Amino acid sequence: MGKDVLEAQTIFKPLRVSQSDMMQKVPLTDVSIGDKIKVEKEGREYTGILMPTHRFSGDRIITLKLDNGYNIGLKVTDEERVVLLEKGGDIERKSVDLPSINEDLPKISILATGGTIASYVDYRTGAVHPAQTEDDMIYSNPELAQRCFPSVEVLFSKLSEDIEPNEWILIADSIIKEFQAGAEGVVVAHGTDTMGYTSAALSFLLDDLPGPVVLVGSQRSSDRPSSDANLNLLAAVEVAKSDISGVYVVMHENLDDNRCSIHMGTKVRKMHTSRRDSFKSVNKEPVGWVDPEERIVKVEGVPCRNKKEPKRIGCINGDVSMIYVHPGMDEGLLLNGSEGVVLVGTGLGHVPTRVISTVKELIDEGVPVVVTSQCLHGTVNCNVYSSGRMLAEVGVIPGKDMLPETALVKLMWALTLDDKVEDIMETNVAGEFSERRW
Repeated sequence: MGKDVLEAQTIFKPLRVSQSDMMQKVPLTDVSIGDKIKVEKEGREYTGILMPTHRFSGDRIITLKLDNGYNIGLKVTDEERVVLLEKGGDIERKSVDLPSINEDLPKISILATGGTIASYVDYRTGAVHPAQTEDDMIYSNPELAQRCFPSVEVLFSKLSEDIEPNEWILIADSIIKEFQAGAEGVVVAHGTDTMGYTSAALSFLLDDLPGPVVLVGSQRSSDRPSSDANLNLLAAVEVAKSDISGVYVVMHENLDDNRCSIHMGTKVRKMHTSRRDSFKSVNKEPVGWVDPEERIVKVEGVPCRNKKEPKRIGCINGDVSMIYVHPGMDEGLLLNGSEGVVLVGTGLGHVPTRVISTVKELIDEGVPVVVTSQCLHGTVNCNVYSSGRMLAEVGVIPGKDMLPETALVKLMWALTLDDKVEDIMETNVAGEFSERRW
């Protein structure tokens, strides 16, 4: 399935060509990526360009780019009829003149980790390919060369759900190297599903950043008419050039293609599965916005660019579990051998009272337990109801208004430091919780 010429005889049944299709009859082994084909399946016809299949595609699955610009995956069995309509010719990427690079522009490093934003489109077939070089990134986003002196490095190419905690260390160390090499800002191209975890991790791991680190992704693939990839990337570059420092996430502010919000790395969450404005700041307003067309960046209340030497503090202990509290939960879930536990409690940060004895058992054994809230908005308060007071008495650490995923990452980080975990969790390190109560 990864070959340019599909092993068609193992996917398609022999053509049964009608009189109207006689002019298109070809051997099945000649069906190649880029060909226009028609698939008749369950009484419906699908016509489009045969696309490359991804490494994670299932058996006997093909991908078609329809005339409306969208892709569709079809499982082709012996029951389906496939007809070649038009040969596509050479699959090689269309040759285009890349814009010249102006080394006098701000030097911005782009670190690619995967996701649809770190890709380029073959403009003949519409196929999306992972960006592997600086040319690939500029090929898909030629305006980059007008805005900065880009340096692109592909750290790895993964679906964001496959990124592991140890890879946050790789990203953090790579960011430090880029600043040491003269970058004025660093953009991290990342899949959207776990971008909030990575942004939180970088917020804790990186200290004395001389400029901005900007995580960016796209909700819609670069080959779709509604893609947000180009606007988000250009907006991220503008923020990376700005006079701020720290870790941020930049994504669409609304459903229009006009500007993007700038979120603190510890206060942002993906709130919708597919909308372009999915990313929202929680328990805090975005720190600003960026209009990539006008090249305007507006921020307030954030650190300024400086001449400090960036460094990494601590590491990541991935042996921490996050448990979503629910009616009927088995307290045995807590006894899984983890070195730290984040409880995503109900309301003000509650758990069933019958579970509290097990929580005490963990804490007595030296396992820190942090409690956050499923409500997201608002803060944990263990002093209102009896179950909360009981949790406080056994020694849980209130997560205040931290997002559960931010609390998880912070605990993973705190466990690697020399200071007492409880003290670290109760210290506002990277703006992860609000000082006020409500």
